[in-house]
Amino acid sequence: MIPPILRQTSALILARRQPEYRRFLHTRIDFGEQLIGIKGARGCGKTTVLLQHAQSCGLEASRILYIACDHPAMVDVDLYALAQTFYQEGGQLLLIDEIHKRKGFAVHLKAIRDTFDLQVIFSGSSALRLEHELADLSRRAVVHELPVLSLREFMEIETGQRFAAYALPDILANHANLAANVMQTLRPIEQFKKYLRYGAYPFYRESLDNYTSKLLEVINLTIDSDLASLYSIASDKLDKLKKLLYMLCSTDPVELNISKLSTGVGTSWPTLSRYLDSMSAGSLVHIVRGGSGMRTVNKPDKLLLDNTNLFYALCASPNVGSLRESFFVSQLGYQHQVHYHDKGDFVVDERWVFEIGGAGKTLKQLANHPDGYAVVDDVVIGDGRRIPLWLFGMLY
Repeated sequence: MIPPILRQTSALILARRQPEYRRFLHTRIDFGEQLIGIKGARGCGKTTVLLQHAQSCGLEASRILYIACDHPAMVDVDLYALAQTFYQEGGQLLLIDEIHKRKGFAVHLKAIRDTFDLQVIFSGSSALRLEHELADLSRRAVVHELPVLSLREFMEIETGQRFAAYALPDILANHANLAANVMQTLRPIEQFKKYLRYGAYPFYRESLDNYTSKLLEVINLTIDSDLASLYSIASDKLDKLKKLLYMLCSTDPVELNISKLSTGVGTSWPTLSRYLDSMSAGSLVHIVRGGSGMRTVNKPDKLLLDNTNLFYALCASPNVGSLRESFFVSQLGYQHQVHYHDKGDFVVDERWVFEIGGAGKTLKQLANHPDGYAVVDDVVIGDGRRIPLWLFGMLY
C-alpha cells in the first residue's frame, strides 16, 4: 500500500514549475535505461534533474510517483512493496530521492528491477554509502555523478546564452582563440568573480541575500546528519570537522602537515584521516594525493575545500591561493585525475603539469617540462603556455 500522504506529496511536487535551464547531465543520461542513479553533493540539483525529466517524459501524472526517503511517512514503508503496488496500479516511472537514507536500498532496487517492467530513477548524496550499496547492483544500474555547477553553466544561467564545453586538450592547444570566442558575448572575469562567491549551487537563484545561510545549512546537514549517521561520528566530534573546514578556508594550500593539522583539530591522525575521508565523500573537501613516482601514497598531500563558494560561506577573508586551487581542482576533477606534483601544483591524467598563480605567474618553475603550463588568475586571455584560470571552468 502507498500511504495517501506520499501520493499527495508526489502530486504537489510533480506539479511545481521547474527551472527552464537544464544541466549538462540531461544530455548524457540515456533515459531508456530501466534503472538509473544520480549521485552528487547536497544542493547540486539532483532533485531538479528528476523532476525536469518527469515533466518532459510524456507520461501522464498518474503514471509517475515521486518519493523522498527522508520523508517521515517513509519510515516504515517497504520500497519493494511500494513499487509493486505502484506497478500494479499502472505506474511506469518511479522517482526515488535521497535514497542513501534507506539502509540496504540496493536489495530493494535489484528486486524491483528484476521483477517489474518499471523504470526507476534514484538520487543520493552520500557517496560512500552509495558506492557500497551500488556494488551489490552489479550491472543492473547506470549511475551518473552530478557535480556542482561549472563556470560555463553559471554563465549560461546568468546570460541566457549558450556556450560550448571545451575538452582539456583543446584548451591547452587553442586557449587564446577559445577565450576570444567567449569574450565576444560577455566579460569572463566579471562572471568568474561572481561564480567564485555564489555560482556553484543552483539554489543561488532563489535568493542571493539568503545564499550564504542556505549554503551553511547544506554544510551543517552534510556533517550533522549525513556523515554523523553514516560513519557513527559522536556529536562532540562534529565540531572538529567544522573546525577543519575553517582551517582549510583560511590557510595557504601548502603540503599537508599532519602534526599541525591534527593538533589544530585536536584529534589523532588516524581519526582525522577517517574524518577527511568522510568529508570527501560528503563533497566538502578534495583530498589531492601525490602522482605516480612521488613519496607515500597513503596520506593526502593537499587538502582543499570542495568548491570556492564554501570559502566565502566559512570565512570573511578566504586565502587567495587556496581559492584558486580549489576552483581548478573542482572544475577538472569531474572528468580528469588530478594529483599533487613535486615540481608544479598539480599533474592531470599523469601527463600535464600545472602551476597556479596570479597574473604575474611565469613558466620559470616548469620551463623544462614539455607539458607544463602556468594557470593565471586575473587574466582574460593568455599567451603561449600561460592560460587564464577562468577558462578551465568551460570543461563541462
